Formats: sequence, C-alpha cells, structure tokens
Amino acid sequence: MTFSDIFKSSFLENVASVSLPDMALALVLAFAVGMFIFLVYKKTYAGVMYSTSFGVTLIALTMITTLVILAVTSNVVLSLGMVGALSIVRFRTAIKEPLDIAFLFWSIAAGIVLAAGFIPLAVVGSVIIGIILLIFANRKAGSNPYIVVLACDGQESERQAKAFLTEHTRRCVVKSKTARAGKTELNMEVRLKNDDTDFINALSELAGVQSAVLVSYNGDYMG
Repeated sequence: MTFSDIFKSSFLENVASVSLPDMALALVLAFAVGMFIFLVYKKTYAGVMYSTSFGVTLIALTMITTLVILAVTSNVVLSLGMVGALSIVRFRTAIKEPLDIAFLFWSIAAGIVLAAGFIPLAVVGSVIIGIILLIFANRKAGSNPYIVVLACDGQESERQAKAFLTEHTRRCVVKSKTARAGKTELNMEVRLKNDDTDFINALSELAGVQSAVLVSYNGDYMG
C-alpha cells in the first residue's frame, strides 16, 4: 500500500468498514454507560432546578460520540474531514452548575474510549468515577450557611443585634454594611447551632431593629 492509497476513499467500500455486530455492541454499551452517567447525575444534582433534558443529553452525547469515533477510526480521510467540520461548531448553551462540565466531559470520554475498543477501561473507569462523585458530591457540610439581612436605626441597636447573633449562632461574620441617615443595613453570614430558626423572630423584636431576614445561602444562589 502506497501513501496515496491511504487517502483513497469510496462510498461503497465504507459501507462494510464497520461490521453490524461491532456497531450494535458499541452503541448498546454506550447506552448502558450513558444511562449510568445519567443516574449518577440525577443522584448528585444539587442545583436550583433539576433538568431532565440535560440528563437525557448525557445519554445521547455518549452514543453520538461513540458513533463519530467509530466512523473516524475506520477511515483516515473521514477523520480529517471530521476535524474540520467539528472545529466550526459553536455551542452557546450556558453551563450553570460547575459539576455539569465534568458530566459532559465524562460522557464524551466514555464514548471515545468505547469506540476505540477499550471496553474494560470505559466500564471500570465509569464505575470508579461514579462512586467518587456519589461520595463527594453528596457530602454535606457540617452546617449550612445563612445570610441575615438586618436593618437597624442606630449604632446601639446594631451593637445589640450583633451581640444577640453571636450568642445564638455558632459563627457570625459581617459581609457588608450600608449606612444611611438614621438607618444601617447589615448582611451577616451566620452558622446555626441547630436547625432552629426561631431566633430570627426574637432578633426582629429587639429595640431599634426595623427588620431581620434570614436567607439560605450555598455560595451560588440565594433562596
């Protein structure tokens, strides 16, 4: 075979380049691994609103990647064309959760490894990755942080409110402070001693405290 023979291509010759059993086995395994990735994503999701469509996308992405790599590995000319075609594709969908990026790369990597024929690596590697994500993604912190939005009418009431929060919470840190004529607004991060939030009622009844709002906070959003 000469160098020019490598780049000769025929449509009819490509028909039998990948056998039906190989195609069926690769796609079935891709579906199984993609389903496993989907289940791990569903169990570890901790965002604001769960999206079923993204989970289904993980399954489809694994199978599509497997399909593309099967074609690429069977034809050198096609592999060069794929590189050129995929280089102009741009995806505009915003990824809201950082962990979603890991799942996208996991799906693509699993599809590539399966199509390359490294079935044990794809299966065993996916199982190990899934176990690690289940352990660490579902691991909860010792206590959930909260933000207390406090409005006071003077420095004395502000000092009393801080002392009250220090006494009734495990940790209290001022995040921001806004001072206006006759009014002070504070944003304070607190860690509760327990799940009881009744202290916010008593805080709002202190002299000089105009309002006290407790908001759950996880570093990404408030709600």
